[in-house]
Amino acid sequence: MENLYLTIVLAPLIGAIVAGLFGSKIGRRGAHSITITGVAISAGLSLWVLSLFIWHEQPVFNDAIYTWMVSDGIQFEVGFLIDKLTVLMMATVSFVSLMVHIYTIGYMADDEHNWPHGALTGKNSYQRFFSYISLFTFSMLMLVMSNNFMQLFFGWEAVGLVSYLLIGFWSTRESAIFANMKAFLVNRVGDFGFILGIAAIAMYFNSMDYAEIFAQAPAFAGTQIEVFGGISLMTLICVLLFIGAMGKSAQVPLHVWLPDSMEGPTPISALIHAATMVTAGVFMVARMSPLYELSETALSFILIIGSTTAFFMGLVGLVQNDIKRVVAYSTLSQLGYMVTALGASAYAAGIFHLMTHAFFKALLFLAAGSVIIALHHKQDISQMGGLRKYMPITWLTALFGSLALIGFPGFSGFFSKDAIIEAVNASQIFGSGYASVLLTVGVFVTALYSFRMYFLVFHGKERMDEHTKHHVHETPWVVTLPLVFLAIPSIFIGWYAIEPLLVNDWFTSGNWMPIVVFHEHDTLHHLREHWHGQAAFIQHGVTALPFLFAMSGLVVAAIIWWGMFAWNPRIDEKLQTLGGPITRILQDKYGFDDFNQRIFAGGGRGLGRKLWVIGDQNVIDGAIVNGSAQRVIQMAQWARHLQTGYLYHYAIVMIVGLVGLLTLFVSF
Repeated sequence: MENLYLTIVLAPLIGAIVAGLFGSKIGRRGAHSITITGVAISAGLSLWVLSLFIWHEQPVFNDAIYTWMVSDGIQFEVGFLIDKLTVLMMATVSFVSLMVHIYTIGYMADDEHNWPHGALTGKNSYQRFFSYISLFTFSMLMLVMSNNFMQLFFGWEAVGLVSYLLIGFWSTRESAIFANMKAFLVNRVGDFGFILGIAAIAMYFNSMDYAEIFAQAPAFAGTQIEVFGGISLMTLICVLLFIGAMGKSAQVPLHVWLPDSMEGPTPISALIHAATMVTAGVFMVARMSPLYELSETALSFILIIGSTTAFFMGLVGLVQNDIKRVVAYSTLSQLGYMVTALGASAYAAGIFHLMTHAFFKALLFLAAGSVIIALHHKQDISQMGGLRKYMPITWLTALFGSLALIGFPGFSGFFSKDAIIEAVNASQIFGSGYASVLLTVGVFVTALYSFRMYFLVFHGKERMDEHTKHHVHETPWVVTLPLVFLAIPSIFIGWYAIEPLLVNDWFTSGNWMPIVVFHEHDTLHHLREHWHGQAAFIQHGVTALPFLFAMSGLVVAAIIWWGMFAWNPRIDEKLQTLGGPITRILQDKYGFDDFNQRIFAGGGRGLGRKLWVIGDQNVIDGAIVNGSAQRVIQMAQWARHLQTGYLYHYAIVMIVGLVGLLTLFVSF
């Protein structure tokens, strides 16, 4: 099986290398053919391995593939851990990536128009983009398949690097350069905590291997270290690792990079937000459950951060008019739901929502991209409307994605989101009450911003200009086919996956348990004890508060942006005006960007300017370089007075010197 797993991870890498280095020779068709083939091989094999784990009790693979070095007894290796958690992530990542690769053929077909005439960076941009997204897939697979912290960190940083390249892909745009630098720097803040957590693990456990660390972890449960007046070792490690997750999975306050990542082409927006990068933090915490279960303080921290992100970032989506930014803030909110589930020790529910979210969020992003293509790259939803009759496939698939997102009964999001809210309600961890309220009310907000966007884009009168109206039509099959394939799991995957994942303890059964949950933290036991099938779960769900909130949000959105908007197209603008200071706070995104720009960016520039003036100008240039030169000049000016050219001056100096020497010798 080792060769099979190597093929899964290396196939996208080979495609990326060929398309990247030989793109000009193989052309567009060659570049997308080889990268899609590589990702298709990876997706097909990943789905086959998943089927082996589901129906044939495939044994867990945990072994080193290559030993890089051994230092002070610690082995630094490349290795794979293929268990139930890994194969689920592999299948999700590779399948969504395959759909994005196919979609990219249509979306990037006219990419030359996005570059200034004669720009060298626009040359072979199509091939380069396919190379990047294939490399992105390889990086994420390395991350999820790793069996040690060194390889995890490699994949962690690789997805960050490639996201930097992709967000700033249109590098002639200042906004794109600003966005990719912002993403890079914010993630470095999180990664600083992450690498400190790994360093603490190496220091105390003397190992990088997951299995060895998890086996030793209970022995360190009571260890206290002298940091901040005394803190549990496990709490410190878990919080530091989670700070890394806050950067990658865009949790408050390290969320600010994710909305700006919309500056990249839509395919990468879908890939970043749905199946790669932002899910890395969620996966990492679930993988590290044997450590997190040893620290309730860390779990409370995660619970509070996740629920805060889920609710307050959803509110910002209500005032966005850029179609991609609405979906981006939706991603922030849904990531908050996943992280909250982790804090409630419902790791399986968090991973379940990660999987369902990957399908319907990729669907929504690609549907948004389909609309953008049809409207000649216009993204303002206030200038859309009535697209249902022009783009029936995009309209229907977007409807399915929106229903899955709000948790409409029977759709995939209903099962995963309800399971998370039930688990948080059952949690006894500090902050669970706060999280429960925010998640429940957040369901209403989700339905409101989702169907605000849906009705403004697809219903009502057309608000685009006449030229656009006469040329708008459904996008090509390479764009719509991935929408159809993503719509299918968005509707059905929740129905089939909830029982094995959450009820039958797929992650916490067997000889090797990829997820560990202590009995006192088990918040999914109510679901297992009262499970009577999917239909009964739906029947129970439609009587619960989250469903009522979701349907209320849908109805309010329909009344305002479908009914009232028909006779008053300025209703959305008037509502935002009525919001007054609340609207301004949401439009300012709670001031996070301004704070970062003024305090961190402005402060950093100010500090750099001061150091330049004091250190460079005054000390280095002034005192050392120019100062030493001035001293030499002064000494030379003084010394030249000794060279008068008169013989009697030299004779007097010689006599004085001789008298001085004689005096010295006589004295001693």
